Amino acid sequence: MPKNSKAVKRELDDDVTESVRDLLSNEDACDDSFKKASLIVDSPEGEGKECDVEEGGSDGEEEERPAWNSKLQYILAQVGFSVGLGNVWRFPYLCQKNGGGAYLVPYLILLVLIGIPLFFLELAVGQRIRRGSIGVWNYISPRLGGIGFASCVVCFFVALYYNVIISWSLFYFSQSFQQPLPWHECPLVNNKTSTFVVPECEKSSATTYYWYRKALDISDSISEGGGLNWKMTLCLLAAWSMVCLAMIKGIQSSGKVMYFSSLFPYVVLICFLARALLLKGSVDGIRHMFTPKLEIMLEAKVWREAATQVFFALGLGFGGVIAFSSYNKRNNNCHFDAVLVSFINFFTSVLATLVVFAVLGFKANIMTSKCISLNTNKIVALLGNGIEPSLIPHHINLTQVSQVSADDYHQMTEILRGVKENEYQNLGLEPCSIEAELNKAVQGTGLAFIAFTEAMTHFPASPFWSVMFFLMLINLGLGSMFGTIEGILTPLIDAFKVRKEFLTVGCCTLAFSIGLLFVQRSGNYFVAMFDDYSATLPLLIVVVLENIAIAWFYGIDKFFEDLKDMLGFTPYHFYYYMWKYITPILLIVLLCSSFIQLAMTPPSYSAWIEEEAIEKTLHFPPWGIAVCISLVVMAIMPVPVVFCLRYFNIIDENSGGLSSVSYKKGRVIKESPRPEDDDDASLIHGKSPSEAPSPMPGKSIYRKQSGSADPDTAPNGRYGIGYLMADMPDMPESDL
Repeated sequence: MPKNSKAVKRELDDDVTESVRDLLSNEDACDDSFKKASLIVDSPEGEGKECDVEEGGSDGEEEERPAWNSKLQYILAQVGFSVGLGNVWRFPYLCQKNGGGAYLVPYLILLVLIGIPLFFLELAVGQRIRRGSIGVWNYISPRLGGIGFASCVVCFFVALYYNVIISWSLFYFSQSFQQPLPWHECPLVNNKTSTFVVPECEKSSATTYYWYRKALDISDSISEGGGLNWKMTLCLLAAWSMVCLAMIKGIQSSGKVMYFSSLFPYVVLICFLARALLLKGSVDGIRHMFTPKLEIMLEAKVWREAATQVFFALGLGFGGVIAFSSYNKRNNNCHFDAVLVSFINFFTSVLATLVVFAVLGFKANIMTSKCISLNTNKIVALLGNGIEPSLIPHHINLTQVSQVSADDYHQMTEILRGVKENEYQNLGLEPCSIEAELNKAVQGTGLAFIAFTEAMTHFPASPFWSVMFFLMLINLGLGSMFGTIEGILTPLIDAFKVRKEFLTVGCCTLAFSIGLLFVQRSGNYFVAMFDDYSATLPLLIVVVLENIAIAWFYGIDKFFEDLKDMLGFTPYHFYYYMWKYITPILLIVLLCSSFIQLAMTPPSYSAWIEEEAIEKTLHFPPWGIAVCISLVVMAIMPVPVVFCLRYFNIIDENSGGLSSVSYKKGRVIKESPRPEDDDDASLIHGKSPSEAPSPMPGKSIYRKQSGSADPDTAPNGRYGIGYLMADMPDMPESDL
């Protein structure tokens, strides 16, 4: 067959078995493999002529598949998707909670055993088959086609609440152009007789009060809706508008945005690190981070949390990785990409952790100084009335409280504790320790919108640093959102005849409408609910099935042959054993431990109680538990539904109507049959050779029976390349 031909020559009566390599080797062998395609169409005169496929083609024509403008643009897109808000506020929290520097050891081990192999697997199948998650898993095993739909559902759930976090960052960004910052100090209430600090703020702190009362205006429980927060509603509209405009032209528009959204956070992190290292106490924070607590490494919980973080840090199971890699050339070295992006992600997490701990060290120093000043004033007040002046060392000058150092304070308290052992507790002196402050684990929104904002109020030129910080959060969030939305759009576009622009606008409009749930006064509690239950278990199940589908259904040996043909070299056998044995076992263990943890921990959330100005852990009401369970069930439901529909042949050949898509033995058949093309339609809709009449020449793309000297042609769907094969009676068929 000539290299430039798009025809796929097969004998109708042949019983053929093909790998991915066999199918795709004839699809597009020209140099610019996914910029242009050509078809051989039979003209009315009976002469086969070659024509170029242009965008917007209809029957028998394929819309050209977009491609990355450069390898750098593609790498930045993958880095932007994998590096997100979790690198800035979850990884430092886990590092602080699970042994400091010792946590990096299990994380690196599991990155090699789980992260890189699975990331490589998703890159490889997306690049080889060049479809989104729905088309890829239908291709690998039609009965497991529900994996792709499950990925789309999870992506949609995650996009709903993830963009709300971007809207919070937009709000704080808009409020940062003030001197002093609006969360710098507690607001005052003026009445006719006196002026006093708002009680809720006085009981907590200025940044905590601003977050819960001014930004969120949060209710006391999830059952109290409280109406929409109009400020956050406008910010959410702005966030979805940004995502829609960036994604509306596909990777041609989002790819260019990636140059800024992926690189800018690194500029900010490096600037923050340089500035933080010049602050008093920053070294204490970094020392605390890298002081390993090796005994914690023996706890199973540390390894489970490290595995979960590896899993989510790389964006496995969302379909975004597959979608981005599907726009690559087939000879791209995706193994190099997998290792590169994985380690960029790891070093970004370490860089962000350095910044966070340096800033937290500075904040801990500030808080310790305030504590020492407050307690020293208490000691001065108690001199001669419970504390003898002779107990105070002579070199400590209590007349100037601000000059009492931490060492002087600890020396005083040690003397008082030793002399007044039984009465010391009654003195009301708090233990002022930098270590105690640093051990207060803060994660998620608490780290970004409370701890960091409080530290920045003490920075010189604090508005500038606040603007930079929240602009960084917006960029990190948008980079991940692009990959998440691409994980929804690309599979649907590849599977159905839908224009990219219409689907993008429709998806973003629907998501904004549902997202109004998250910008009511109780919206923060729904964000926590979706974060805990809509992604963790469903994504674990999706990735387990992905691994099993490749290793055991498709065949690991066949997959290795495909990789050798695509990459030009045989991957290390390390991946053979990882994909076939080690990684599935580790994922199943992680899945079981997650089930056990959820079963042992009743669904709960942290609620902000206005009167007490503290957070309390509350259990979800019965309807809330039902929603939690529904989120998990809805995300996983496509897998058993599609399996049953195909196993029992419930979806028959007549259910597709126009533009039906059938998957047979890994081949996509896509056609819009016309009434006059009965012969062609009989082949497309799956009749066996014995049932189908002999095809006759016509105006559409057709195939001749074996023995014909004329070139055969294969029909092509508008958004994907179709392979018209002889039907095998024992193979399932679907119009999904």
